[in-house]
Amino acid sequence: MNAMPELLRVALRLAATGVPALPLRAGKVPFGNCPACVRNACGGRPNMKAPGPCACPAPCHGWAAAATDPTVLRSPQWARAWSEAATVAYHPGGAGLTVVDLDSPAAIAWARETLPATRTVATTRGEHWVYRGTMQSANGVRPGVDIKSAMAYTRWLGPGTGPMTELPDVVRVLIVKDSGTVRAKARTITVPAPAGGGECRHRTPAFLDRGIAMAVQRITDAHNGVHTTVYRTFLAVLSTHGRCGCLTDAHIARLFTAAQAKGESPRHCTDAWSNARTALGM
Repeated sequence: MNAMPELLRVALRLAATGVPALPLRAGKVPFGNCPACVRNACGGRPNMKAPGPCACPAPCHGWAAAATDPTVLRSPQWARAWSEAATVAYHPGGAGLTVVDLDSPAAIAWARETLPATRTVATTRGEHWVYRGTMQSANGVRPGVDIKSAMAYTRWLGPGTGPMTELPDVVRVLIVKDSGTVRAKARTITVPAPAGGGECRHRTPAFLDRGIAMAVQRITDAHNGVHTTVYRTFLAVLSTHGRCGCLTDAHIARLFTAAQAKGESPRHCTDAWSNARTALGM
């Protein structure tokens, strides 16, 4: 009986801790693990780095192939992949994590000045900073900085050092402020202040921040009916905080980022926000 490949052993150890793992070929490219996906026949992106509209019984390549089920990882269809694999990757979002991939000394210096300290993993060109929490993935959010979380994979380079920190808002807003994807709609709301001209109670930081945090948590905790949850959450936020101008780009970006981390498209986020404003007469 053939000995188990060492990379498969690594993957099984990861899976046992709840981290979805998959094999990578040389060049950090994943394998296709069914005949229907050979040469991207199912419509995946170049080099099979993301799954396409595949009709296979289960997701079969890219980040979607990452598994925690040892039966899947040991399955015959993966045997050749493990024997030919160059390294092991994992799906950070599937493990409830976000990796800030820093690919240059300048990017590392920026992170040390800007981001809260967290678990750090050395890479061939820089460092991975690993946070607890998920968000939408994005490449090039800053020079030398990529975000790997939902719908993405990254190489497993060891457990790293240092305690892991909760994912901070300063990382979440990177994909909004720097990619421009949501920026056009994530703007400060300018609507009439409450009648009487009194001081807006929402300007109390604790009140507003608590409301936004609760809204983000409601979206994050949604397991079904995400579209409806996002719309109703936007509606609730606007009904409470939308008529005094106290919402800022950063507050709205947090809501949009939470929705996109659950799979909502930028267009749906902006549509849901617009529809909520319309429903409230804004």
